[in-house]
Amino acid sequence: MKQYHDLIRQILEHGETREDRTGTGTLSLFGMQAKYDLRDGFPLLTTKKVLFTAVVRELLWFLRGSTNINDDLTQHTPIWDAWAKENGELGPIYGYQWRQWPKYIQVDSGLYKQEHVDQIGWLLNEIKTNPCSRRLIVSAWNVADIDQMALPPCHLLFQFYVINGRLDCQLYQRSADMALGVPFNIASYALLMMMIANECELTPGILTHTLGDAHIYSNHIDGLKKQLEREPRPLPLVTIAKKPVLELQFEDFELRNYDPHPFIKFPVAV
Repeated sequence: MKQYHDLIRQILEHGETREDRTGTGTLSLFGMQAKYDLRDGFPLLTTKKVLFTAVVRELLWFLRGSTNINDDLTQHTPIWDAWAKENGELGPIYGYQWRQWPKYIQVDSGLYKQEHVDQIGWLLNEIKTNPCSRRLIVSAWNVADIDQMALPPCHLLFQFYVINGRLDCQLYQRSADMALGVPFNIASYALLMMMIANECELTPGILTHTLGDAHIYSNHIDGLKKQLEREPRPLPLVTIAKKPVLELQFEDFELRNYDPHPFIKFPVAV
């Protein structure tokens, strides 16, 4: 994960002080990029422990189209608790946009009725039937729904690319919390790549992570400096049961040979 550490060093050395929505204050750089080749191992940070179980649970929650933290308590992860309403609802966030993007069609009466687009279902079919398409894109940035979301999507668009039996992915992230969010995001999209490659009979390849506002919160600086002093360890491996993406359950994932350094506590900026 040298690529991630290099991003952190660049921001610590060259980032500019910038105010933010939370009032915490950040060091920030705009327009950064890193590449992670999944053939070298699963890109889960080893210089601090990252909860792989939470990565799996959140991703499965998104893929079910869920928008409420109470949708399935057996799969619950507290990641979204700070933003949820009392009834657990978060509005039309990632899962809704991925699986139920609103679509309006005109009927014979001249009126419009609402239907939905399952972007994930469409993507899987398109990769299998039209792998050279340059339109293998899923978006969570629905302008009309932004003001209804508890938190607008940070990782907002991803595109797949199939070549020579390999599946690559590029993720665009408008806002990147380098200490807390980004290690989680890297692991989540690497896992999604593996799941889709698994169903589509492809080899998971390169994850390109493009960052808009890449920032370090002022109260994360000391923790990240401590993390950079630690020696990276070998990357772990992940195995996934041979099932369609939308049928996978938590028990179908196994993380092997993960030997990270201890947790570093970073406060969440809400």
